[in-house]
Amino acid sequence: MSLKQKLSEKQVTIGSWITLGHPSIAEIMAKAGYDWLTVDMEHSAITLHQTQQLIQVIELSGCAPLVRVGENNPNLIKRVMDTGAHGVIVPMVNTKEEAEKAVASVKYPPKGFRGVGLARAQKYGSDFEGYKDWNNTESIVVVQIEHIKAVENLEAILSVDGVDAFIIGPYDLSGSLGVPGQFDHPDMLAALARIKEVSQNLKAVSGFHVIPPDVDALKKKVKEGYKFIAHSLDILFLGNNCKEALKIIRSEL
Repeated sequence: MSLKQKLSEKQVTIGSWITLGHPSIAEIMAKAGYDWLTVDMEHSAITLHQTQQLIQVIELSGCAPLVRVGENNPNLIKRVMDTGAHGVIVPMVNTKEEAEKAVASVKYPPKGFRGVGLARAQKYGSDFEGYKDWNNTESIVVVQIEHIKAVENLEAILSVDGVDAFIIGPYDLSGSLGVPGQFDHPDMLAALARIKEVSQNLKAVSGFHVIPPDVDALKKKVKEGYKFIAHSLDILFLGNNCKEALKIIRSEL
């Protein structure tokens, strides 16, 4: 079953974030069994060329490759989709118009305004028609809700045809409230409660990035009703495991 189908059926999917541009990182994480992996082009040094390599590895490993683009930019989204990404995660979508722009950047006319090119996604020119059909039915658009303005406009954003899911960016959302990183602050809790209320009313697929590699925190988000869940990121998996192992080793020396 494709990721698009899982999202449409409101199934829980668990993915993770890639910020290191080496194919081995992508292969190791894809083989771990995630439903999807996101190549982060917003907060990393990963280039478009590296993104295509990572997408190739993720896809060939049986995992759905997504890309978190650096901005809601039609040219960047077009190029990322042409590398073979199954969809995009678009940051700082704060209005209905911005959500419509993100969807239109992924879809070809008449659904959108994406320009047509022949690249990896179109099998290097040998199957544009097949890709066009796939893109219309299977491509994914996830909007990031990470500003209080987005919370205020959430009903309108989630009403946009072609938005498959949303994911909360907790750090930026708390920052927009003037309390960066204070996830238990009353204003942050109120914003999250508002998001939950609206998403439940609209039966939207809600997502959350559980940044610490904490399994209990992830389970809590599943119990709270989140369906599209990002499980930490590559650098924290690496760093935390190294620290914990050394802590145990040194305590026994």
